[in-house]
Amino acid sequence: MVLSMTGYGKSEATSGNKKYTVEVRSLNGKNCDISIKSSMLPKDKDLEFRQYIARKLVRGNIDVFMTSESVSGAEARVIDKELFLNYYRQITSITGGLVLEGEQNAGLVSSILRLPDVVSVEKDELDENDLAAIEKALHEAVDGLIAFRTREGEVLHRDLGAKVENILSILCEAEKYEAERVPLIRQRILSRMEELALSPDRDRLEQEMIFYLEKLDVNEEKVRLRQHCRYFTDTMESEEYPGKKLGFIAQEMGREINTLGSKSNHAGMQKCVVRMKDELEKIKEQVLNVL
Repeated sequence: MVLSMTGYGKSEATSGNKKYTVEVRSLNGKNCDISIKSSMLPKDKDLEFRQYIARKLVRGNIDVFMTSESVSGAEARVIDKELFLNYYRQITSITGGLVLEGEQNAGLVSSILRLPDVVSVEKDELDENDLAAIEKALHEAVDGLIAFRTREGEVLHRDLGAKVENILSILCEAEKYEAERVPLIRQRILSRMEELALSPDRDRLEQEMIFYLEKLDVNEEKVRLRQHCRYFTDTMESEEYPGKKLGFIAQEMGREINTLGSKSNHAGMQKCVVRMKDELEKIKEQVLNVL
């Protein structure tokens, strides 16, 4: 089964007068790297949530966003009295103790209230109901992300399967050139010897020719490439999380295709090799996103 590592899920839950929103986003990655963008959670819950996410999502670069807002729209705000007075004393000392009255004083107070950390939202401690609501939203968001991954995985499965079939089809095309490849190579060698006016021993020439042409035989490479393609397809069908293994198989496919290219010694066959390499590069790019 193929699942994509790319996904997105979002869920909301309410507790009392608070609404909690959880968003989970994942991208491809070699390991399971989890980043929770929230300061709401106590340490023990943070660890518990990370373990849950790692167990469910397995692998990828995963970002979790948790936010809260008041359902009524009204949140208690607190003025830091000491910080306010500190700012006020600093400003009046700069103005040389200048006494401000009326609108000027009101404007100064308003300006100080807008300075950083003078006014803050009062943070309530999370109780069991709040934590249960956040946990419920997290589970639903993760389930949504898994559903997203499944849909993307179906597309990846079809695309990878089609590209493997393309490689096998191109390999069949390349085989059509084999009947003419050996006679052409043989004729090229003999023509070159005639140009150089050489008169070799015929028996020795035949022995050397056979040895040389055997080194250009590509039957083993074709058999192994077909085996790797079948193994790639079987792995997609049978493995639960085949991403890493598919990457290794694609590397082996690349080795056989490269060897085919180095042994081909035929323009038509080499064009087929280039086309197979193009399909394989697309496979490697897609495999990076397979879980």
